[in-house]
Amino acid sequence: MGKGDLRTRRGKIYNGSHGKKRPGKVKKAAKAAEATSAPARATGGRR
Repeated sequence: MGKGDLRTRRGKIYNGSHGKKRPGKVKKAAKAAEATSAPARATGGRR
């Protein structure tokens, strides 16, 4: 267990891989597209 073990956090950092337990950076473009993809709903008030 240690730097050579990809099952540990330290091993993932040493190897430069990102696993399920050590997420990588979230792309800002994807985050922005996610926020704009859901259009605001118009309020359906009484007429």
